[in-house]
Amino acid sequence: MKEISYVIKDELGIHARPAGLLVKAASGYKCKIMIRKGTTEKDAKSIFGVMGLGAKHGDEIRVTFNGTDEDEASITIRDFLKNNL
Repeated sequence: MKEISYVIKDELGIHARPAGLLVKAASGYKCKIMIRKGTTEKDAKSIFGVMGLGAKHGDEIRVTFNGTDEDEASITIRDFLKNNL
């Protein structure tokens, strides 16, 4: 299992456009990808889950990866977060 932490830098937090792109990126992998803010954890392949976190500027999120392609998925999602949020 892999885990990454990230502090949201986008002034708008995780809003519709980057949430959709994040879900699309996560959906390209077979491994289970979960995104967590505080005690709330959601499926990163679900737009409702990602939007339901309500992650705002300055919030820390944690993303966990568990499965056969977790290494590749964690690199892709880490880079996505750095470039889009």
